Amino acid sequence: MSRLTLVTVLALAACVSSAPQRGTAFRPASAGIWSAAAFVPARIEGSWRQVAAYAAGDRPGCAPGGAEITRGAGGLQISARLCLNGREVRASGPLGQAGPGRLAVPGMADWWVIWVDSGYRTLAVATPDGSFGFVLDRGAIPPDRLTAAAEIFEFNGYAKAGLRPF
Repeated sequence: MSRLTLVTVLALAACVSSAPQRGTAFRPASAGIWSAAAFVPARIEGSWRQVAAYAAGDRPGCAPGGAEITRGAGGLQISARLCLNGREVRASGPLGQAGPGRLAVPGMADWWVIWVDSGYRTLAVATPDGSFGFVLDRGAIPPDRLTAAAEIFEFNGYAKAGLRPF
């Protein structure tokens, strides 16, 4: 192949956009991540508002969601609608424990609770593959707790600047 042909092929290849990735990762999968081992699932019963989420754009891309966690005959139940990287995602059903500080949520990747404040008013939820990350709060989150959540995400490999408050 002549150099001119090779240069032409490479130039054309650079113009072709690659297929979109199946999902966005907000952290490298190889980075260390830790869940809150002392997390007590029974303490998260109640209503939660989504106050921040990781998003690829400048804004979350959809309306903030929330979750309702109740105790049923078989244990904790969840009913949630969340905004995750511009997509509305729903989950409903039994909420299981997938490990220390890890929740098995129907229809979603396991939620790794990477931080909960001492009063169980704020939860920072992440995934090892970085496919999503978000913050839930029982009310209007004060700036200090949102800052603490962002710092915990950063400690767990997420880019601090990617967290978008609602």
